[in-house]
Amino acid sequence: MHVPLLALTGGDPLLRPDLFPVVEFASSHSVRTSLTLLPTPALESEIIAALKAAGLMRVAFWLHGSSASLDDAHWQASGSHRRTLAIIGACHEVQLPVQINTMLSRRNFNDVDPMIQLLTRLDVGLWNVFFLVPSNPEQAGEMLTADEHEKIFAKLYAASKVVHFQIKTTEGQHYQRYLLQQRARESRGRMTEADVITCAPQGVNDGKGFVFIDPTGEVFPSRFLPLAAGNVTTQSLDEVYCESQLFISLRDSSRLKGKCGRCSVRNVCGGSRARAYALTADLFASDPCCAYEP
Repeated sequence: MHVPLLALTGGDPLLRPDLFPVVEFASSHSVRTSLTLLPTPALESEIIAALKAAGLMRVAFWLHGSSASLDDAHWQASGSHRRTLAIIGACHEVQLPVQINTMLSRRNFNDVDPMIQLLTRLDVGLWNVFFLVPSNPEQAGEMLTADEHEKIFAKLYAASKVVHFQIKTTEGQHYQRYLLQQRARESRGRMTEADVITCAPQGVNDGKGFVFIDPTGEVFPSRFLPLAAGNVTTQSLDEVYCESQLFISLRDSSRLKGKCGRCSVRNVCGGSRARAYALTADLFASDPCCAYEP
């Protein structure tokens, strides 16, 4: 399938007895592999060195706050923040690139600038900013508003101009629309938004360049979209990805409704299908957290 990146995550992947064989097998077949780890007592610097030797391309950790109090409160466990920073140091010692994942919600909305400063000091290679998709009605109150998403986009874009690490978003597909708008404005009339959109590649979205497989083999368009399209224990992954009606429908932007359906950026962005489904029960509804009016 020429997959550009295999991302292994959990739970705690260190509990898998076949973790190292999986990493070695992927590396031997030239599949770039990333691994997300938790700062448990079992995670020692020797394991980091062994993963590097096995061919791991990048290791990722979760940091949900720039301070120990904010980060540990998310995990409800003291010492998680301190231990994560320590193990990042072990990664640098063996020259294993580090990715940081952060779930943005109302709780850490005002912590973006301090996080950027921390990640600069930590010398990370990539910051993956996740935008909350509520899994239950209680979580919906933690979700940022459409206008707050725009404020975060402005901070991320400004930071991307000066920091040395890459910034990407997960379930923040409309950040791509924001980037195109800024590029058009910065061209000072040489390019319109329409020109920039025409030149932009199609974006990765839920089920569109991305697939999530759970521990039982169920195949989902996103880890945040609880609709399964098949199972890799009974079907090949390429069959599920290419031929399932769920994935085919998600790749058809003409099915989008409301302002997402009218938007000229729908093939670059397309909105969060997971968030639309979580809040409206309609897979093709407009992303409720997008402020843009096409």
